[in-house]
Amino acid sequence: MSAAWYVTGTDTGVGKTVATVAMLHALRAQGRRAVGMKPVASGCVRLADGWRNEDALQLQAASAPMPEYAQVNPIALPDATAPQIAAARAGVLVASDAVLGAFRALQAQSDLVLVEGVGGWMAPITDALDQAELARVLGIEDVILIVGLRLGCINHARLSERAIRGDGFRLRGWVASPVDPALEHAEEYFHLLRDAMQSPCLGRLPAFADAGERQAWAANWWFAG
Repeated sequence: MSAAWYVTGTDTGVGKTVATVAMLHALRAQGRRAVGMKPVASGCVRLADGWRNEDALQLQAASAPMPEYAQVNPIALPDATAPQIAAARAGVLVASDAVLGAFRALQAQSDLVLVEGVGGWMAPITDALDQAELARVLGIEDVILIVGLRLGCINHARLSERAIRGDGFRLRGWVASPVDPALEHAEEYFHLLRDAMQSPCLGRLPAFADAGERQAWAANWWFAG
C-alpha cells in the first residue's frame, strides 16, 4: 500500500493546490508515481461529465498515472462555501467511507498520494468530522503545512504547527506560499518563520509565477520527499 501525506494550510486561500501540484511535479521528476486527491471540494461547476472543481482538476492533471476524476474528488459540492454549508444546501451526505474507497483506489496505482484538505487544519468538514479524524480514517500520519506569506502568518503557522502535532500527527515540514503581492518585508517574514517554526521548511513557491513557470520550478525543486 502506498504512502500518503495530508496537505493542509494556515487558512483558506493560501495556495494549497498550487503547492500540492508543485509537489506532484517534483515527486514525478524523481521517478515516483504520485497522485493528488481532494476528497471534498466545494465550488464546483456542472459540466457534461458531472460536477467538477478547478482545484481537483489541477491535481488530476498533475498526477501520474492520471486517475479518474471520481477518485480524485469523490464528493463534489456546487456552492463555493464551507463544506458543511455546501453539503447541506446540496442535500449531500459527506461520508468517510466514500472517501476511503476512492483513497484506496489511488493508493493501489501510486507510490504516494497527496491528500489536499479544506481551508486550515481546524476547519471542519462536517458537524461530526474534522480533518484530523479524516486523516485517521485514511490512515495518514504525515502532514505538510502550507503557510501563506502575509500579515499574521507567523501566528497562524505556529498555531497550526502546534495543533497538528497536538493531534498526534507527524508534521514533515512546511512550504512558504506568497499570497500577498503587496506584503512589505516578505523576505524578513520568511526568515522569521524559519526561525520560529520547529518543523523544517521544505520549499518556497516562486512569487506569482504562471502555471508553466511553476511546473519548471517544481521539476528542479530541492524538495526530497
